[in-house]
Amino acid sequence: MENINHKLTWEEFSKVEMRVGTIIQAEVFYEVRNPAYKLIIDFGEEIGTRKSSAQITKLYTPEELIGKQIVAVVNFPPKQIATLMSECLVMGAVEGKEVTLMTMDKPTKNGLRIG
Repeated sequence: MENINHKLTWEEFSKVEMRVGTIIQAEVFYEVRNPAYKLIIDFGEEIGTRKSSAQITKLYTPEELIGKQIVAVVNFPPKQIATLMSECLVMGAVEGKEVTLMTMDKPTKNGLRIG
């Protein structure tokens, strides 16, 4: 279990750029060891599209992900995952191997900051 007793300062939290994006492409990521999808996410004009690898195959199919608005961290450095350069971290609640995506319950402008 993570250390929930560590107190994050407001300054530290404000450096994390969590943004709303819409998944515009999703496909099975065959080249990885753990089941995952390759995603392309639209974060609006300012940020543009970003690629990500997401281990969300237990609860979602690629088809149902298209058009879904999610939350992702967009200011981590890019990370090479097999054949994909992942450019953002999709956020979700993790229970074992099941990940439930953080989504918008109403249509939201792509690129808006979570805070």
